[in-house]
Amino acid sequence: QVQLVESGGGLVQAGDSLTLSCVVSGRTFGIGRMAWFRQAPGKEREFAAASSVSGRTIYYADSVKGRFTISRDNAKHTLYLQMNSLKPEDTGVYYCAANQWGSGTSTQENEYQYWGQGTQVTVSS
Repeated sequence: QVQLVESGGGLVQAGDSLTLSCVVSGRTFGIGRMAWFRQAPGKEREFAAASSVSGRTIYYADSVKGRFTISRDNAKHTLYLQMNSLKPEDTGVYYCAANQWGSGTSTQENEYQYWGQGTQVTVSS
């Protein structure tokens, strides 16, 4: 089995930065595409950013493009999300997702087999 554990969330003010981390453990061999999704209060979960296994193919939602940066350290089995210029509308629970043997990137939840429990990000105005 594969376990994903997110960390780094918190309460910040608009304009601040945060870096989220997601550590993969268990059967890490073959972990492919990974992504961050988020869910705002009262809304459905939505795609934020995705990375291919090599990190050379990256995709962002329009709402975070230019402010968020996704990266991964495969040697440490860790996915990151650097979030700059945070806005109140970025508030929500951020989830890490991974697919085993998956290539490329995907914005679709059903393309990811494993999910973390989420970390709360709250941005005050």
